[in-house]
Amino acid sequence: MSADRVQLSRRGFLGMGAGVAAGVITLTACGSGSGSSSDSPLTMTVWGGDTDRTTYQKRIDLLVEKYPQMKVKLQLIPSDSYAQKVQTMIAGGSGPDIMQVAESVNTYSSKNQLLPLDDLVKKAGLDLEKQFGPVGTIYAYEDKTYAIPDRSGAIIVYYNKDLYDKKGIKAPTADWTWDDALDAFKELTVPGKQWGYGGAEWFPQWWSLAYQNGGTIIDADGRPAVDSDEVVEALQWAGDLVFKHKVVPSKADYADMGSEVGADQAFPLQKIATHANGFWVIAGVADATFAWDIAPIWQGKKQAVSAFGSGLAISRTCKQRDNAFKAIQFLTAATAQKEIIDAGEDVPASLEVQQSQAFLKPSWMKTDIDMAAFGESSDFIFRAPFIPEYTEMTSAIDSNLADFWLGKESAKKALTSLQKDLESIVKSAG
Repeated sequence: MSADRVQLSRRGFLGMGAGVAAGVITLTACGSGSGSSSDSPLTMTVWGGDTDRTTYQKRIDLLVEKYPQMKVKLQLIPSDSYAQKVQTMIAGGSGPDIMQVAESVNTYSSKNQLLPLDDLVKKAGLDLEKQFGPVGTIYAYEDKTYAIPDRSGAIIVYYNKDLYDKKGIKAPTADWTWDDALDAFKELTVPGKQWGYGGAEWFPQWWSLAYQNGGTIIDADGRPAVDSDEVVEALQWAGDLVFKHKVVPSKADYADMGSEVGADQAFPLQKIATHANGFWVIAGVADATFAWDIAPIWQGKKQAVSAFGSGLAISRTCKQRDNAFKAIQFLTAATAQKEIIDAGEDVPASLEVQQSQAFLKPSWMKTDIDMAAFGESSDFIFRAPFIPEYTEMTSAIDSNLADFWLGKESAKKALTSLQKDLESIVKSAG
C-alpha cells in the first residue's frame, strides 16, 4: 500500500485529518437536479487530503445514483483552517448544509449553529447505538444529538510478532492487565536499543488508562475531575513506564532516532515492540519486512479505550433539512461506508461494515492482520468529554503536563495544576 492510501499523520482525537492540500477544493456530484426541492445543491464541508477527497466523492456519487434528484457540492478544506473557514461561512450567512464535525462539535452546537437531529432520527427510525455502538450518541450536547457518526476507530495495539515470538511472549489481548503489559514491555526492552512500548503521552492514550482505572476527565455534572486518585494513578503509571521502568523511549531517546520521530515512526523502525494508536499507523507498516499484527488494548479495573473519528451534522441555517438528513443517512449506511475501508481511508463508523469481509480482509492489505480488533474494541469505547471549551481544555492539558512528560514533576502535581485551570475554563465559559 502506498503512503497516500492511508493517512500517515496523526488525526485529531475524533478529529481532523492531516496532510491536506492548500485552499478549498470544490467538487460537485454528478446527477440531475430535477425533482429537487431546491435548484441549489447541498453544500458539504469536510477536511482531509487526496484520499479523503476521492473517497467522499465516490460516496456522494453513490448517493446521487440512489437519489438522482439530489445535488451535493463537496468542499474540502485544510484541517488547520477548517474551523475558521466554516465559522466565517456561517457568520457570512453562507454556512454549509452538511458539515463534518469531531471533538469540537459542541463548540458549534453550544452556539446554536447546528440543527438538533433527534426528530429526524426518530422519523427515519434509526437506532444509532445499534448501528454505531457506543459512538452512536457521542455527538450529543444537553441531551440532543447534533451529528451522526461517520468514521470511528478505537485505539488498538500494534505489536511486532517477530520480537514477541523471539521472547516467547504471547500476543496482547483485551484480557491483559496493566501488570501483564508491563511484564511484556520489560521482556521486550533492550536498554538503549529497543523499547517494549511506544508510550502514552498523547492525551487520548493516557485518557484510555484513566478511564480503565475508573477515572474521568469531566464528570457527569460537567465538572473537571482530573485530580482524582484514579486519574493520578493512571497518569503516573504511564510516566513510570518512561522514567522508572525505562520501557518507553524518553523524548531524548526519540530525538536520537531521527528528526520528528515518534512512536508512529519508531514502530516501523522496530525501535519499539508495541504501540497503541489509531488506524493510520497501518500506513507505515503495510510494507514492513517484519511480521506484525494488531489487537485490542489491555484493561485496567475495567475495559475502556479512546476512539478517533468524525460525524456529519446539519447547519442550523440549512434550507433543505430533509434532503440533508437523507444524504447523511445514506452516507453513514453500509453501502457508502464500505468505500471508506475500500480506499484505506479510515475505520467506518458502521458496525455492519466493521464486521464485514470488506473490512476484515481489505483488498489492499498484503498481510493477514486481525482487523476484527477494531470491531472488538468498539465495545470498550468511552464517551469522550466533548465540552464546548474542548480546544481550551486540550491546550491546558498540553501546558500543564509538559514538565511531567520531561520527568520533572509528579502526576499529582501536574494534575492538581491542570484541575485548577480546567475549573477556571469551565467556570468562565458558564
